[in-house]
Amino acid sequence: MASKTQITTGRVRFSFVNIFEPKENQGGQLKYSLTLLIPKTDTKTLGKIKTAIEEAKKLYKEKNPGKKLPTNLATTIHDGDGERPSGEDFGPECRGHYVITVNSNNKPVIVDASKAPITEPSEVYSGCYGRAIINFFVYDTAGNKGVTAGLNGVMKLGEGEPLAGGHVTDADWDDDWDDPEAEALGGLLD
Repeated sequence: MASKTQITTGRVRFSFVNIFEPKENQGGQLKYSLTLLIPKTDTKTLGKIKTAIEEAKKLYKEKNPGKKLPTNLATTIHDGDGERPSGEDFGPECRGHYVITVNSNNKPVIVDASKAPITEPSEVYSGCYGRAIINFFVYDTAGNKGVTAGLNGVMKLGEGEPLAGGHVTDADWDDDWDDPEAEALGGLLD
């Protein structure tokens, strides 16, 4: 049975997908990561998140008797209609969603809707839809305390409009293209 701090989301949109190879984060650590855009209308997932956060706090207090947690404990879930922690506005794709970035030291399980493994990185991209298994916990490092979530698994449910840089397919290269330099060279390249 899963921990009370672990949840499986409903249908969310993926952004900043970094789940096939670890990348260095701001702290210099290699991490797998994924940003989830959770619709504000998904009250079931949001309720599970709230319960898991409360369980994470309870577990922290049980393991650390005498240590107190701030009343307004920082979390990694943010309102996509507001500002990023850096003070910048979230992008338009975040409107109407809660935004949470989850990380892992270990590669997450990555499957399709039938639970078959996905090994091709281009299959899971920024903008596609899926579900995620995440585990909430309290961090307490160098006097900073908050609640964050680790990434355990990813399930792709369907295609979506690519976010940011887009998605390139082989067909995109089939568009007619005239190269003035090649024409100027004439038969020199033959």
